[in-house]
Amino acid sequence: MRRSGVLMHITSLPSPGGIGTLGRAAYEFVGFMARAGLSVWQMLPIGPTGYGESPYQSASTHAGNPMLIDLPLLAEEGLLRAELPELPGDPSKADFDAVRREKEKQLRLSFEQSFGLVSREVAAFAAARPWLDTYALYSAVKDHFGGAMWSKWPPEYRNRRLVREGPFRAEMDFHLYCQWLFFRQWHALKEYANAKGIALFGDMPIYVAEDSADTWADPQFFQLGRDFRPLRVAGVPPDYFSRDGQRWGNPLYRWGRLRRDKFRWWLNRLRSASEMFDWLRIDHFIGFANYYSIPAASPTAREGKWVRAPGTALFKRVARELPELAIVAEDLGEVGPRVKKLIARFGYPGMKVLSFGFDSDENNPHFPGNIVPNSVVYTGTHDNDTVAGWWEKAAEPVKAFARRSLPQIDDIVDAMIECAFRSIADAAIVPMQDFLHLGGDARMNYPGTVGGNWRWRVPPGAATDALADGIRLLNDRTGRTVSVMEGKR
Repeated sequence: MRRSGVLMHITSLPSPGGIGTLGRAAYEFVGFMARAGLSVWQMLPIGPTGYGESPYQSASTHAGNPMLIDLPLLAEEGLLRAELPELPGDPSKADFDAVRREKEKQLRLSFEQSFGLVSREVAAFAAARPWLDTYALYSAVKDHFGGAMWSKWPPEYRNRRLVREGPFRAEMDFHLYCQWLFFRQWHALKEYANAKGIALFGDMPIYVAEDSADTWADPQFFQLGRDFRPLRVAGVPPDYFSRDGQRWGNPLYRWGRLRRDKFRWWLNRLRSASEMFDWLRIDHFIGFANYYSIPAASPTAREGKWVRAPGTALFKRVARELPELAIVAEDLGEVGPRVKKLIARFGYPGMKVLSFGFDSDENNPHFPGNIVPNSVVYTGTHDNDTVAGWWEKAAEPVKAFARRSLPQIDDIVDAMIECAFRSIADAAIVPMQDFLHLGGDARMNYPGTVGGNWRWRVPPGAATDALADGIRLLNDRTGRTVSVMEGKR
């Protein structure tokens, strides 16, 4: 089935209150997508974020980000009785600090006003999610120690099994309540989108944050020392773009321990994701075939080495226990024979990024002529420039090659979108910034930098009926419009 979709994170919605949420703006965006004939909404990871606000460095692989909870919806439901604040600032940029301060204040007020009325529902919700008590306890203890990383807590608190819940019960209840609120709003939005034939496409980082409930609860599955600090960390080696490589800093897995445990940890993680999303992109999929291992003491990625990972054994179990899970493999980077063999064995679609396709020759795997049916094609991703920004900076030979290869359309952004939609890829995904023809200042993330990322938001009123109608015509012309019933599959 040929589909099309849009890549845009929830924080980018033009919701009131300084950040995109699961409220009215999300439902209006689903309506825009339906009118445009777009049947896939891809977003970034939706877990709770910490320092730097990266959605790829979350405090939990299972939890939702409370900052995405919509306060006006809580007020409509009677779960928050207060005058809602209007946060100052630029509506085109997410103001994370202001949002965090004010939203936590409002969520705590909602908890005080309403938890007693819904405590049984919250308890039943938590009982059905074995991970939730651990996350709530981790969050409560972290609050108690002023937000310090768990490996810096006093020794008696670093071992989850030794921590008594009693002293933290009230704070745990607050975090349980916030997750209950988040998932109520999430599943209501998902049900609404699915009813309109729109699939929600999630994103899962392969690695977890060092400071997370996951490493705290199960340190035996990570390459940590006796002090619970990482021994070796994740990243990628030096390349054309970075002579020092990228040192991400995430703790690496102890794949032997995970395998002896029949990959229970991974299966639980993927099961949670399957309950939230219709499709799931797994970031840095190459790490399941072989991963880059860097000594934790090394300040760059230069000292790393490649190590094999048991991806075949893992995904055999995934196929057996989660057969309905629709996985897309993020196969960008060093895609060697082991990676290709792993992806081919399980038939997962890979990714093609058109803005990568013109910097060499027709052998480039992202060149339009090398796109295959079982793939998802993008004009660009959240980690690279918008098409307009890319074109402004591109060298003249790159531009000349692109002009010869793309549809003969005067506007480069329209030509790239047209190329993606015309391609034989099963799905064509376009970042919202490209649909809006925005320049490089609308870029979502600059890899390898901290601060100033993830802030872009859709300008209010930008998702117009005229834009939707134009996208709908392109969908109809390229055979990517799907019926509501088809879209539910």
